[in-house]
Amino acid sequence: MLPTPKQIEDYIQQGVACTYLQVEGDGQHFFATIVSPDFEGKRLIQRHQLVYAAMGDRMKAEVHALSIKAFTPEEFAKNTAA
Repeated sequence: MLPTPKQIEDYIQQGVACTYLQVEGDGQHFFATIVSPDFEGKRLIQRHQLVYAAMGDRMKAEVHALSIKAFTPEEFAKNTAA
């Protein structure tokens, strides 16, 4: 059975404290916008590693692709204010 976007959101929220989270996808390919204070002071690769850690083995077994946009709350506020 293929995972739903809601399930992917739940997996991510288990490992990352999100102030905003939106996941879209078709069961194999997912697109996530994640806003978290956990990303403060971290480079992009470190942010992605946090998300992949939250996903765990599901990235190998259930999810074919996960595109991530990872923002701190401040970055997201600036990004959405434009």
